[in-house]
Amino acid sequence: MSERGKRDRIRTTASEIVDYWSRHETECGLSIDWADAHKRCWRCTRKVPLQKCHIVPDALGGVDAPENLVLLCLRCHREAPDVADTAFMWTWLRKHAVSLYDTDWIIRGYFEFERLFGRKPFSNLGEGLPQAKLTDALKKYRKRAIIHFGEGRPNPSTMAWLFSQIEKDFVGRDANLK
Repeated sequence: MSERGKRDRIRTTASEIVDYWSRHETECGLSIDWADAHKRCWRCTRKVPLQKCHIVPDALGGVDAPENLVLLCLRCHREAPDVADTAFMWTWLRKHAVSLYDTDWIIRGYFEFERLFGRKPFSNLGEGLPQAKLTDALKKYRKRAIIHFGEGRPNPSTMAWLFSQIEKDFVGRDANLK
């Protein structure tokens, strides 16, 4: 902390953080490849400005050093664990891993749908959705939804609504809240 009670600026560079972790942690089970780790959030894989996130928070004695920092987007940084437990950060990152870049927001929408309706989206459609019809339905309903200011993509509840509307088109009835 500085003399005036404000936190000091983190001096460790993103390159130093990536270089350190690429030598000390396997990318196996993570959302990102080390080759892309300087430009994509390590949790959700979004290609947005990244923040240096303390693994052990500054307030709990965490230091400004590569071994105590990861790179996260603003949203994931807000959701990251604030605990003095380095291993838990890596558990958290791996448990939230996605297998394809830029799919986190869709997956979160699936979980939100399950929470609301008590089942997986599209589970009542039998053999699935023809790609062309799905694309048309997404275009139709995207006109009735917005992306919240500053987010860059639909939030989970908006995705759950989109899924429910697409189901309604294909099944002919509402998804029914649980």
